[in-house]
Amino acid sequence: MAEHIKKMMTEEEVTNKIKELGVLISKDYEGKEVHIICILKGASFFACELAKRITVPVTIDFMSVSSYGGGTESSGHVKIIKDLDEPIEGKNVIVVEDIIDSGRTLSHLMDLLKSRNPESIALCALLDKPERRVVDVDVAYVGYQVPDLFVVGYGLDYDQKYRNLPYIGVVEFDEN
Repeated sequence: MAEHIKKMMTEEEVTNKIKELGVLISKDYEGKEVHIICILKGASFFACELAKRITVPVTIDFMSVSSYGGGTESSGHVKIIKDLDEPIEGKNVIVVEDIIDSGRTLSHLMDLLKSRNPESIALCALLDKPERRVVDVDVAYVGYQVPDLFVVGYGLDYDQKYRNLPYIGVVEFDEN
């Protein structure tokens, strides 16, 4: 079975949306410092581009979590693969994620991070699939709401491929 990628959002559209999010975050955190937590691997492209467009001081850290085990459905149990390098106590934290699907993983992750006593914590996602939500999560900043399709590009992958696409595309599978 082969796959094709159909363009959903152009590189220019994604870039412009990230600029808009950067302006919004900069306004919301005026006079403060922002600490970005990039959720690896998918959010790395988005987080770096977003950080460049935030005008208040920015620090960044990385975290890798898993909740899928061997399947394609989130188990909701969060396993930390790579924890933060620095404590977040007293910081204005923005968790940056590539896509929010069921909400299970992020709900658990946000609870975990809140227990570390940040000054504030907010969630920012490039893409949101509200149709798939099982657990309610408060998303402060969303690039795009997308339908329940398999999307790739700009950090999102299919079997570790297509992360490097400069646009957001939909995977379409051929029956052949």
